[in-house]
Amino acid sequence: MEAATRKPYPSDVSDEERHFVLPYLTLMRPDAPPRRHDLREGFDALRWLVRTGARWAYLPHEFPAWTAVYQQARRWIAAGVFEAMTHDPRALLRAAAGREPAPTAVILDSRTLQSTPMSGGRAAYDGAERRRGSKIHVAVDTLGHLLALRVTPADAQDRAQVAALLAEVQEVTDNRVEVASVDQGYTGEAPAAEAAQRGFVPLPRRWVVERSFAWLAKFRRLARDDERVPQVLAGLHLLALVCLLLARHLSPVAQVQK
Repeated sequence: MEAATRKPYPSDVSDEERHFVLPYLTLMRPDAPPRRHDLREGFDALRWLVRTGARWAYLPHEFPAWTAVYQQARRWIAAGVFEAMTHDPRALLRAAAGREPAPTAVILDSRTLQSTPMSGGRAAYDGAERRRGSKIHVAVDTLGHLLALRVTPADAQDRAQVAALLAEVQEVTDNRVEVASVDQGYTGEAPAAEAAQRGFVPLPRRWVVERSFAWLAKFRRLARDDERVPQVLAGLHLLALVCLLLARHLSPVAQVQK
């Protein structure tokens, strides 16, 4: 395994954050061969990429080779590592804010990312946004903690994603959510019926999920759809939310655990 001897980047994970992420990043069988690259270096490379917006092949040479970083990222995404990092601390963070561990209300919304040549056939035209690209659908609790995230072509109707989003929300909250706040794109008879089947009461109003999108706007890699594989696009959004969680909430978690 290669040792890190480079100067740090502002996007690097701190020593305190490393203690949180390392158990999630370690995907190794007992009989696996020794690693060629340090996990922390691979994770730092991903954080640098999502912050700066550079292409995979443009990763600085002091990081592991971009192909190794990309392959490791695909393994982490396929294993649900970044989802686990966002979901596991949620109960502690809600307790630190004086809330019940499981939310009873969610907010649904979406945003459209401009396509690039890398988007391939997934790119589609969003008539409302007047741009061609991919659409990111999210569900968050009232504190902005992620509950579900989906990637679709930009011409996919928001209301058509209600069933899948709500099913995932109820799965991660143990069927505790009763109210869903939505914008007009998610309203209508069909979404209302889907919500009722999942135990929701949909409310047609906009909400602070826009704040989550504003947080994600700090990550230049997420300004456009520059990924060929939709799972990677979703995974980089999850990684950005992990970075925000570590930066903003690591101290409250430590206080609750004490």
